[in-house]
Amino acid sequence: MPKEKSAGALIYRIQNNIPYYLLLHYHSGHWEFAKGHIEEGENPEEAAKREVEEETGIKDLKIIPGFKEYIKYFFRNNYDLKGEAKKKAPWIFKLVVFYLAETCTEDVKISNEHIGFVWLPYQEAMKKLTFKNAKNLLKKANNILTNQ
Repeated sequence: MPKEKSAGALIYRIQNNIPYYLLLHYHSGHWEFAKGHIEEGENPEEAAKREVEEETGIKDLKIIPGFKEYIKYFFRNNYDLKGEAKKKAPWIFKLVVFYLAETCTEDVKISNEHIGFVWLPYQEAMKKLTFKNAKNLLKKANNILTNQ
């Protein structure tokens, strides 16, 4: 079975003393955080920063110490980079490390890997996220931010 290692970030910005989280809308229809492949010779934190910049245009990412969470899942890559559907692909095992990261950038420039984005406060972000593992990550991140 093919395996992939990726890195990503739960990106937030503070507005009126409230954290707003960035969610990306993927071609397959789900909402999640920015993430992508770790390239050869790259450490996960570098990969997360690079992927965030590629997928959102955000360059001023500040990784928050103490938050490093892993999720794992199986998926089929049924879409190419243009968002075109392709024939059924084999199942892939994916391990993703996520960091919590702050930005001051509000203006997002999504890549062709996504069809939309939204900044939402915690409760609304929880409702919008598609997968349980993403919701669990957001809960942990929000607990860190609101207990500081």
